[in-house]
Amino acid sequence: MGTEVTSDFTLMGLFNHSGPHLTLFSLVAATFTMGLLGNAILIFLIHTDARLHTPMYFLLSQLSLLDVGFPLVTIPKMAADFLEEEGTISFGGCAAQMFFLMLIGVSEGVLLSLMSYDRYIAVCHPLHYPVLMRRQVCLLMVGTSWLSGVLVASIQTSITLHFPYCASRTVDHFFCELPALLKLSCADTSAYELALSISGVLILVLPLALIATSYSHVLGAVLHMHSAEAQHKAFTTCSSHITVVGLFYGAAVFMYMVPGTYHTPQQDNVVSLFYSLITPMLNPLIYSLRNREVQMALVRILFRTGFRSKR
Repeated sequence: MGTEVTSDFTLMGLFNHSGPHLTLFSLVAATFTMGLLGNAILIFLIHTDARLHTPMYFLLSQLSLLDVGFPLVTIPKMAADFLEEEGTISFGGCAAQMFFLMLIGVSEGVLLSLMSYDRYIAVCHPLHYPVLMRRQVCLLMVGTSWLSGVLVASIQTSITLHFPYCASRTVDHFFCELPALLKLSCADTSAYELALSISGVLILVLPLALIATSYSHVLGAVLHMHSAEAQHKAFTTCSSHITVVGLFYGAAVFMYMVPGTYHTPQQDNVVSLFYSLITPMLNPLIYSLRNREVQMALVRILFRTGFRSKR
C-alpha cells in the first residue's frame, strides 16, 4: 500500500487555548457528559420499568444506544488532542473513526424512519398494533438498521481509504469524516463524490420519504380523533419524533448531499458538532420532557431508591 497510506493524519481540532475557546471547550465537555447521562438513564429506565416494555420504547432504547456511541467516537479524542496540544491520529484510528461514525449515522437514519412507521401503526391501526409490531418485527427492525449501517460504513470507508493521500495530511476538521478526507486526496475524487451524492439520496431521502408518508397519515388520523386527550397524547409523541428527525436529517443532508464546494470547513465543523454532540444530548430531553410515561418511570425509580435507603 506504500508509505504514504500508513503515515498519520493531523486533525485541526475545534479550539485553540485562548479564553473564549476554553469556555467553549468546557461547554462541549458539559454537553458530552449530559448527553451520556441522559441516554444512559433513558436506557436504564426502559430496561428496568415493565410499563416501558413496548415496541416504541424498545426502538427508543436503541436510538439512545446509538446516541451514546456518536459522541464517544469523536469527543474524547478531540478533548485529548486539546489537552495534550497535539492532533495526530494514526491511519487505523482515522479509519476506525470514519467507520463507526458512518455505521452509527446510517443506523440512526434507518431507525428513525422505522420509528415513524411504529407511530403510524399505533395511531392509524391500533387494533393491529400488537400483531404488526410484535417482538420479532421489532428485532428485525433493529437488525435492519444496524446491518444497513455496517454495510454502508464498510463500503464507504474502504473506498475512501484506497485513495492516495500524498499532498497535505492535515484534516481541516476535528475528526476523520469522509468529506473532509476526500479534500486531501491527490487523485480525482469527483466521480466518487457524485456517487456519494447519489447514494446519499438512497440513504437519506428514502427514509425521509417513509417518515413524511407515515407522519402525514398520522396527522390526518390525529385531526379526526374525537377524544381531545387521545389527540393530545398522539400529537405530543409524534411531535417529539418529528423534532428529533428534523435535527438529525437537517445536519446529515447538509453534510452529505450538498456538494463540498458549497460549504466551508468551519461550517462543516459546526454541523458535525451538532449531529455528533448536540442532537444526542437533546434526544433524551425531547423524549422524556414531553413524555409522561418516562417521567413517571423516573419518579418510580427515585421513589424506590429513596425508600430502600431509608430502610
